[in-house]
Amino acid sequence: MTKPVAYMWKTERGTIVGFEPNDDNHSGVHLALPLYTAEQLHPRVKMTQAEFDETVVFLDRSGDRAFGRLYEVLTVIKENPGDGRYYNLYRRLFGNADDVIDSEKQYEFATLFMLKNPEETIEIVPDMKWFVRRILPNAGGNMLYCNGEGELTYNYNKEYATQFDTKEEAELWTNPLTEAVQLPVEVE
Repeated sequence: MTKPVAYMWKTERGTIVGFEPNDDNHSGVHLALPLYTAEQLHPRVKMTQAEFDETVVFLDRSGDRAFGRLYEVLTVIKENPGDGRYYNLYRRLFGNADDVIDSEKQYEFATLFMLKNPEETIEIVPDMKWFVRRILPNAGGNMLYCNGEGELTYNYNKEYATQFDTKEEAELWTNPLTEAVQLPVEVE
């Protein structure tokens, strides 16, 4: 939990004595009540590195392709899903089966677009995918790999294993000796 940004001071009877930023070191006579944290004041937007790289293009308003309106940005992303330039953003903003999730992600993106320094509110998180892994230890390769001809083998390395977007997709390939696990895609 992050430390509160400001405190409200009250007496034991409930009279408000004052407000202090970043200070909870008053005498024992007054009660310090935290007002809000920096996270509540400026919520962080979690994105993968690929989503961030595509987003930066739209947030930079100084270049030749500077976008002035949010509508233009969303239209460009929506109309170019398959060409690869904005594939990750398209999946984030329009690729869910649930319109409520899409609306929340679009609102989050719109908020970023309106900020003066949006990079400060973006937090890069690892891209997570689902894998099928053997449960038995020391069984050689432990990650499922399915090639294009339908042959199944087990690789030791995660980067060569078959990746699934959802848990349900991964569970279709499990058996009593395997499990579906969610792991970061990036190699650390």
